[in-house]
Amino acid sequence: MSGLRGSNRPSALGVLGVLGALGVLSGLGVLSGLGVLSGRIRRPGTGAPRQPGTGTSPQSDATAPRLPDTTAPRPLDAKPELKPTPTPTPTPTPSAPAVGARAAGAGLRAWVELLRLPALFTVPGDALAGAAAAGARPNPRTLLAIGSSLCLYEAGMALNDWADQAEDAVDRPHRPLPSGRIRPAAALAAAGGLTVAGLALASRAGRRPLAVAGALAAMVWSYDLVLKRTPAGPLAMAATRGLDLLLGGVTSGGDTRKVVPSALTLAAHTLAVTTVSRHETQGGSPWAPLTALATTTALTWSLTRDNDTSKVHTSEIHTSEIHTSDVHPSGGRTSVDPKDAAPNTAPLVGALAALYAATSARPLLHAALNPSPPLTQRAVGGGIGAMIPLQAALAARSGAPVTALLTAALAPAARRFSRKVSVT
Repeated sequence: MSGLRGSNRPSALGVLGVLGALGVLSGLGVLSGLGVLSGRIRRPGTGAPRQPGTGTSPQSDATAPRLPDTTAPRPLDAKPELKPTPTPTPTPTPSAPAVGARAAGAGLRAWVELLRLPALFTVPGDALAGAAAAGARPNPRTLLAIGSSLCLYEAGMALNDWADQAEDAVDRPHRPLPSGRIRPAAALAAAGGLTVAGLALASRAGRRPLAVAGALAAMVWSYDLVLKRTPAGPLAMAATRGLDLLLGGVTSGGDTRKVVPSALTLAAHTLAVTTVSRHETQGGSPWAPLTALATTTALTWSLTRDNDTSKVHTSEIHTSEIHTSDVHPSGGRTSVDPKDAAPNTAPLVGALAALYAATSARPLLHAALNPSPPLTQRAVGGGIGAMIPLQAALAARSGAPVTALLTAALAPAARRFSRKVSVT
């Protein structure tokens, strides 16, 4: 028994030793699991450890950025970390040719505005209608008249802006001269050069065309420099259009006396439009648009009232097709009435007269109802555009349907370009 008891003691101590060892191991395991020994903390419910201060697993530690330790004390002399400022992307500098092309385009645009180039489409019809009224076919001399008219017309445009610098600086500061896009000296030089060119072209056609062109040039300069702001201003402008049509008749040859009625018709229309234009910057009373509307109605009636289809000119029918006499089968000669070969221009004259009335009357009516500057300017632009169908109607009334159609063909181009550049 004593042996057994003696043998049992060590066994009890051994059991206690084993249990103590297991307790120590278990305590180490718990501490290790809590991260005290390894320095890691386990996520609740998972076995993946995570680094302190991060929320990523060990697999992402290589790629995840390390957060700064904000708990560590910063030295007093430590400088704050500055982030590098990103270098701005340099803006590409346009090349010299691109800058030059842009400047040239702006300069060209300024001259287009100064000379009001869309209004040029209303000029060739003067010479064509004058030639038709004189009974002459358009010929190279007619081209000289057209070139002279174009030059003198543009000379008047440049001189007009030069003379109106002070007024445009207040009412139209966007114009080329007050805006500084064109120098006044350049505009005046252009007016002088174009005047010389117009007279030179007229001189190539003869003395009579040169005399008419000289009177036209004198009237243009007198209007722009002296007469514009006087009661005689509209009459002077009307005279320029009448002389321009007369220049076409004189240059092309034929009976100049027959040109006078057409010249007076065009002058009457110009008188009405110029009277309205005197109020286009500040507006005014409705009387000027109403008077111009009455003039348009009267001119439309005059174009159609005496539309005799027997009027034939050599401008449209070759001489070989019309003879004053023809050979009779018996050997004698029988007279042939030119009426038998006359083209029927009545429908054409009526259509062109209606187009003239519609182009001019509608904006005039709007300006009469509301004589504000925008509507008044639109009425003036409509009156300028209406000159083309009026010229075509005059040519058709003179028995020149081909010339009339050629003149009327200028209207779409004038309308298209006038949307881009103002003609007033």
